[in-house]
Amino acid sequence: MDTEKEIKKLERLWNVNYCKAMAGNFMLFFSFYLLTPLLPLYLDAQFEADKDLIGLVLSGYVVAALLVRPFSGFIVDSFSRKKVLMVCFFTFFICFTGYIGAGSLLMFAIVRTIHGLPFGATTVANSTVAIDVLPSSRRNEGIGYYGLSNNLAMAFAPSVGIWIYNATGNFSLLFWIALAVAFIGFYCSTSIHLAERPRVEGKPHLSMDHFFLTRAWLMALNIMLFSFCWGVMSNYVAIYGKEMMGITDGTGLFFALLSCGLFVSRLYGAKSLRKGRLTGNAIEGGLISSVGFTLFALSPGVWAFYVSALLIGLGNGRMFPAFLNMFIAVARKDQRGTANSSILTSWDLGMGIGILLGGILLEYAGYSAAFWFTAVSQISGTLLLIFFTRHFFTARRLA
Repeated sequence: MDTEKEIKKLERLWNVNYCKAMAGNFMLFFSFYLLTPLLPLYLDAQFEADKDLIGLVLSGYVVAALLVRPFSGFIVDSFSRKKVLMVCFFTFFICFTGYIGAGSLLMFAIVRTIHGLPFGATTVANSTVAIDVLPSSRRNEGIGYYGLSNNLAMAFAPSVGIWIYNATGNFSLLFWIALAVAFIGFYCSTSIHLAERPRVEGKPHLSMDHFFLTRAWLMALNIMLFSFCWGVMSNYVAIYGKEMMGITDGTGLFFALLSCGLFVSRLYGAKSLRKGRLTGNAIEGGLISSVGFTLFALSPGVWAFYVSALLIGLGNGRMFPAFLNMFIAVARKDQRGTANSSILTSWDLGMGIGILLGGILLEYAGYSAAFWFTAVSQISGTLLLIFFTRHFFTARRLA
């Protein structure tokens, strides 16, 4: 009986350290995405920036995150993960003070770009720590739930940010709130307890696989196609709702519905993830998201605007945790940091292209062209997954 209790204790999914990692991750993404949909409005109101220039400024953080992601995976796999996490999280937190003091568009662009460095590194470190504190028998399920923390923050935080802005009209207040939330997340990371990792014998010498999981290159390309859509939609939906649909205070509802979709989908998909249905979950998510982005592009009315948010949330909540598990499943145990950095690098690259190209398309071709391009990207990614990526994954999956 005592042995059975010990086994159950070891296999507990919701252990204290896992909950702290999830809480820290939620605060990290909440503080960052609290500002995301409002920054185009802020740059337009404060500096009178054109849409293509706004896209250029906002894509700076993605470029920085891309530069640091591959090295983050190597550092997390090579040094104390908790120390790396604490240093990165503190730097991320302190960068919010730069937004408050930025008095010119150039200064804001520099701060935004620099902020991408600790953001990219912290997401890799924190997700790797979360995987380490999970029991191996609950890892697929746990990774799925962990993703809830950042997906919910990415969907819920913009709603809160838009609500606060509509109530106060004060951008500085939002910057201070983001700073405070980031500090809470940093505090959570300081109290995580990690067991000492045993030294890996026979580890290969320095190679490309230390910085990017080359075994997962097609999966990375697939993720890029999906994240391109998120980059366009999440950054320009607020300004689209205001200019084209006359929605001055309802964009927050869009992100709230997106959040509901993510939450329901994560919970519903956890059981099948536990059973190892990774490609099945990913395909189902891709198909649902394709319907959502197509409906968004068709834009037949306000009802479609909100229904598409729910469908996109349902699809992404099903798809992303499956892909994260797929990256982990093709990596060695000593490559978990690299696997995490690889999927996040791919996601950021797609988002960065989406933000930059989205701004250009909006400025010179209009909203319809930008959102149809997004729908085509999502559908292309889903077809790639169905016909090629799932077989690619099966052939490379490790026991």
